[in-house]
Amino acid sequence: MRTTSISRGGQVSIPAEIRHRWGTQRVSVEDQGNALVIRPIPSDPIGAAIGSLAGRAPTSEEMRAELREAEAAADLRKGSVR
Repeated sequence: MRTTSISRGGQVSIPAEIRHRWGTQRVSVEDQGNALVIRPIPSDPIGAAIGSLAGRAPTSEEMRAELREAEAAADLRKGSVR
């Protein structure tokens, strides 16, 4: 873990090796109440997202079967049967 200072103007210096590792000029800052989270913003957000949702998607029949199973389970919990 590295520490850094905050200037009077509110600026924070990110160490060079960290900046070079992430290769970005912009970051997002999130206040989580008990923590401050700094995340890199890619210079090309669309390019960075390509492939992030890769993989086999369920077929419509698989999704319908899953929905039927969930509805049947809900009916059993309620005490009614279709």
